[in-house]
Amino acid sequence: MDYRRTYRSAAIAFADLVSRIPPAALDGPGLGEWTLRDLLGHTVSSALRQVPTVLADRAPTLLVPAPEAYFALALLAPADLVAAARKASTDDARATGVTLGDDPADAVSGYIGKATAALAGAGDDDLVATPAGGMRVADWLPTRTFELVVHASDAAVAAGLPIAFDHDTLASTAALAARTAVAVGQGVPTLRALTGRAPLPTSFSVV
Repeated sequence: MDYRRTYRSAAIAFADLVSRIPPAALDGPGLGEWTLRDLLGHTVSSALRQVPTVLADRAPTLLVPAPEAYFALALLAPADLVAAARKASTDDARATGVTLGDDPADAVSGYIGKATAALAGAGDDDLVATPAGGMRVADWLPTRTFELVVHASDAAVAAGLPIAFDHDTLASTAALAARTAVAVGQGVPTLRALTGRAPLPTSFSVV
């Protein structure tokens, strides 16, 4: 699958959703402790705003060899580091949500334009400095597509609105989730759940 096309497709689906969210819903429930505005802020920050910055920051060494390794590192990190990262993520989500203002759709479109323009100038094998370490562009960007698809679906549920992703975008995201489950030692439970053999444990997650 073309990782550049699936990223753009996910971004377009997210932008379309944001354009349909009523302003009155923005300060309502989003995800967990986040409001919907916070959730949009996190999605923009994690999947759109940082793309030009990361693509411009070259890494000297490849440290993270695959998209699933990126998520596995985060999931298997020490508890204190995970807690600190989650707090920082929440603080950033709220701050970014505020900057989206009263017309989040316009702001989102601007971020998408900047992200896709930066992507056009990046090579598949360019090494970039990500929060997890040096990665190839072709391996890092699918983690941003994952963020877009997962959080756009979260926002759609929170807003009570439909959302649709094209086949390749949804398939690549689901496949990355499955590969991450394998990478963290949860491949068999995931496979058995997907084939109707047994339910997943309560609160199971690969992120």
